[in-house]
Amino acid sequence: MNVLRNYPLTIVCVLTVWYLSLFKPPSVSLLDGVDGVDKVVHTLMYAGLCSLLWLEWFRRNHRRGAWRRLVAFAVGAPILMSGLLELLQEYCTSARSGEWADLLANSLGTLLAAVGAWVYEHVRLR
Repeated sequence: MNVLRNYPLTIVCVLTVWYLSLFKPPSVSLLDGVDGVDKVVHTLMYAGLCSLLWLEWFRRNHRRGAWRRLVAFAVGAPILMSGLLELLQEYCTSARSGEWADLLANSLGTLLAAVGAWVYEHVRLR
């Protein structure tokens, strides 16, 4: 129950990512001619999700270096979730397809958030 109390916005964001990853997306003709926009969206979606996770964690943990305990979870779990979602898209939906490039874009967003958290931790404590 501590997870629900400590990370409510992150949980809502995770559920939103699951929904957005598995529902049939609408056609957006405005963006059809823009190459790579899908990968930018994936990167931003995971950067936002993981940044929110880090912010909620920093809000409750104020000890120097304590963030290191969260690194494996805050980086590993979103990447594993992303891989699972790509597999589900490929094998369990007819309207979506799993792509390695999406997994890489999601991982990039996760890593960008981790770098941002590291910078925040070191700037905050100076």
